[in-house]
Amino acid sequence: MHSWTLLAIGTAVTTTMMFLVWLLHLKLRNASVVDVAWAAGIGVLAVLYALIGQGFWLRRAIVGVMGGLWSVRLAGYLARRVAGEPEDARYQAIRAGWGGNTKLKFLFFFLFQGVLDAVLAVPFLLASRNAAPELGAFEYAGVAVWLIALVGESVADAQLRAFRANPANRGGVCDAGLWRYSRHPNYFFEWLVWCAVALFAFGSPWGWVSVACPAMMLYFLLKVTGIPATESHMLRSRGEKFAAYQRRTSAFVPWWPRAG
Repeated sequence: MHSWTLLAIGTAVTTTMMFLVWLLHLKLRNASVVDVAWAAGIGVLAVLYALIGQGFWLRRAIVGVMGGLWSVRLAGYLARRVAGEPEDARYQAIRAGWGGNTKLKFLFFFLFQGVLDAVLAVPFLLASRNAAPELGAFEYAGVAVWLIALVGESVADAQLRAFRANPANRGGVCDAGLWRYSRHPNYFFEWLVWCAVALFAFGSPWGWVSVACPAMMLYFLLKVTGIPATESHMLRSRGEKFAAYQRRTSAFVPWWPRAG
């Protein structure tokens, strides 16, 4: 099966998923479900490409495990958060900024997330079609980085969840564990996941295309929906506590806190 055919199938799958989730969001009145669906869509495509990719069986199995395991963990974490909290402040701000006709605008937003899933899953697609009967250095390195990234992101999420669950921390800023060294360690390790996936696919035919995925993810995290939106909300809700945290703590890459 040609790569373009696989890409078309993958895009159809994730945009259909997003349309159904858009219908669900109308009932729940909570656009945060798009985050859960986005994470789930990546895993669905990774497993789909692993099943129909026609490359070396071991490589396809690793593709399915890497994408599927990451997806189950993140989608499950986000689903628990969405179920227990009101709509994320980012989407409340988007809704307020859009004014009228928000249902249709959110439809296009949800469908775009489906297309984005298909684009970001291209490394899985390319690796799943690689028929080389042995794994190469890029693939071993990719798996190693992926393991580090998955553990790091899991630890960061668990530390934040524990902080939020403690009533004594209400109104405070999490600066313990990994959050002492980065204001967004979850985002950093999330980006590292995509570096690992691109590295894994790099040795496959056309694998160099995969470097666009961590580049896109870095742009979104640093400039669009990640850090800017999150920090604007934290400054509004935490004020000087978060401003002081900003002054002493690295924004993205974990590093030692600045004195004072």
